[in-house]
Amino acid sequence: MASKGRFSNSINIKNKKASFEFSFIDKYTAGLVLKGTEIKSIKEGKASLQEAYCYISNEEVFIKGMHISVYEQGTIYNHDPVRERKLLLNRQEIAKLDKKSQEKGLTIIPIRLFINERGFAKMEIALAKGKKIHDKRDSIKDKDIKREMDRNRF
Repeated sequence: MASKGRFSNSINIKNKKASFEFSFIDKYTAGLVLKGTEIKSIKEGKASLQEAYCYISNEEVFIKGMHISVYEQGTIYNHDPVRERKLLLNRQEIAKLDKKSQEKGLTIIPIRLFINERGFAKMEIALAKGKKIHDKRDSIKDKDIKREMDRNRF
């Protein structure tokens, strides 16, 4: 069996801003269509979901704005860091997402990028509704209360 080298299977890249900016309604796990150098960069942990969002076109789901750094050992066949990438979901999930995302104020956002136990890159996406300013204040207050309780417990 080949050695793992410098790649790690414990990759878990999160979109930290997502839970602050949005409230999640439904969550889905989707596969990603990637090129060879992209999966190598992801396994090195060099990807970002901060500016990313998903959209549906021709009954297919795509992610736009996700940044995967160029692979350093790559040749001229290296990938474009911010290209659109197709997400793999089954037809029923796509139809459900499409129907619900047509509602006012709902959007599809990536939450987390991870490598599963079989070594495939997976994306956790959510149907989400944008939070209002007072909801964000409530989130900050809850976070502060939780932090204070954790501090007092020790």
